[in-house]
Amino acid sequence: MAKASVSKLVPKVPKVPKVPKVPVDAVTGKSRRAAYSASTKRALVDVAEELFTEQGYASTSLDAIVAGARVTKGALYHHFAGKQALFEAVFERVEEDAAKRIQKALRGHRNPWDKAREGLRAFLNVVQEPRYRRIVIADGPSVLGYERFREQEERSTFANVLEIVRSTLAAGSWDLDEEMLQTYARIFFGAMSSAGESVATSSDPVVAAQRVETAIGFLLSGVQGLVEAGVEFPDVLDRAADSDPVEDA
Repeated sequence: MAKASVSKLVPKVPKVPKVPKVPVDAVTGKSRRAAYSASTKRALVDVAEELFTEQGYASTSLDAIVAGARVTKGALYHHFAGKQALFEAVFERVEEDAAKRIQKALRGHRNPWDKAREGLRAFLNVVQEPRYRRIVIADGPSVLGYERFREQEERSTFANVLEIVRSTLAAGSWDLDEEMLQTYARIFFGAMSSAGESVATSSDPVVAAQRVETAIGFLLSGVQGLVEAGVEFPDVLDRAADSDPVEDA
């Protein structure tokens, strides 16, 4: 009787429900849910890239994108805030792919002038591609806004331009500080961006690319000639001092 009365006083602890196990992919180690989510996002970007290239941003509807990716609009909004956010993801991928191709062209060239020319050719090949012409050049500035467009462009391709500038200017005996290297890189980057746009929007991109390659190649030859001739680099501080206004006595 004592044992029975004691057991009545002890509260029963409720059973904790078992948490269902999430299936895990044996190869990737990721849950199937995460893998499905990643594949859905990739499918949306793939289809959006194709449609943005063929039809342009304005003429591409979200209905067409989700139909092509075989997902619901709810799935699209799970990954992207809307059409513009999806476009930005496509834009980033196109720019990153371009940067990787240019970087690949730069590898294996110890001669800085060969590196610069191969990088230029790789860039000119990229800007002739339909997806780059439509997504980056034609629609990029208007959809993202100029500041965001430039930010994305610099993030993906400026590093390659800076690498080219460093290698070519380091070929001489010039001891340039980082600010001067950055200045040259900015100037060259601006020239490349403008040249790329002129090629991408040309009625004959192949001929336009040949003109750009000839023009920039000629400029590179001029810098190469200065380096090989041992011409001294002008001192920025001396020139700044010379340009200061002389005070009246």
